[in-house]
Amino acid sequence: MRGFRKPMNQRISHPTGSRHCSAVWGFALRPSIQFAILLSSVLLLLNTSTGTAQTTNMNSSTNHTELATLGGGCFWCTEAIFQMLPGVKSVTSGYAGGTKENPTYKEVCRGDTGHAEVIQIEYDSKVVSYEKLLETFWEAHDPTTLNRQGADSGTQYRSIILYGSEAQKAAAEKSKAEAQKQFSKPIVTEIVPLTKFYKGEDYHQDYYRANPNQPYCRVVIRPKVEKFEKKLKAGENHR
Repeated sequence: MRGFRKPMNQRISHPTGSRHCSAVWGFALRPSIQFAILLSSVLLLLNTSTGTAQTTNMNSSTNHTELATLGGGCFWCTEAIFQMLPGVKSVTSGYAGGTKENPTYKEVCRGDTGHAEVIQIEYDSKVVSYEKLLETFWEAHDPTTLNRQGADSGTQYRSIILYGSEAQKAAAEKSKAEAQKQFSKPIVTEIVPLTKFYKGEDYHQDYYRANPNQPYCRVVIRPKVEKFEKKLKAGENHR
C-alpha cells in the first residue's frame, strides 16, 4: 500500500542486550529448522556471488568496443555508410582536428576553427577490424580532393584520419599506402593524432535515417548508401 511505512524506530530488544530469532518471533526454533535456515542462507550467498562473477565476466567479453575517428567530407554521408557496417555499435557525428574548444556547426562552417567534420565510430573489434573500417573509409569518399567532397568545399570537408594509438597510426599509414594503388591521383588524407573529439549538435546525429527525403539526402547520400548496401549483400552472398 503506497504511503504506508512501518515505524523505523520499533525494535524488539532482549533483556541481555543480544538479539535472537526466538526473541523476535516470540517462539524458539527447533535445532533442525535453525540448521536448515542457516544452510539455505549460505547457499543463497554462494549462488549470488557466482552469478555476479559470471555476469561480470560475460560483460567484459561481449561489451568490449574500440573507437575510430575519421573524416571524409560531410559527416551526414559517412555516418550513413558506417552505420550499415556489421560490427559497428554506434556512429557519432562531430568535430575534431582543430583548435577551438566546443565548436559549433556554424563556427566550423566558417572555416576558422581548424576542425573537420568527422565521425567517431564505436565498434566491436571481434566482429570488424580497424583495417576494415579504413578500407570502407577509402571507398566512402574521394581521398584525392583537397578540402572538398563533391560540391562541399572547405577545410572542414578535408579527408582526415585521427588515430588514438600508435597501433592505429601504423595501420592508417599502411592502409593509405595500399589504397593509393586504387587511385591515379595522390591521396591527400591527413593522418594526425586525435587530441579531442567534440560531439556535434543533436540534429546532426542519425541524420540520414531521420531525414531520408531531405533533398541533400536524396541526391547525395542515398546513391552512396544504395551502392554500399549492394556491396554488403554481394559479400554476404559469397560467404
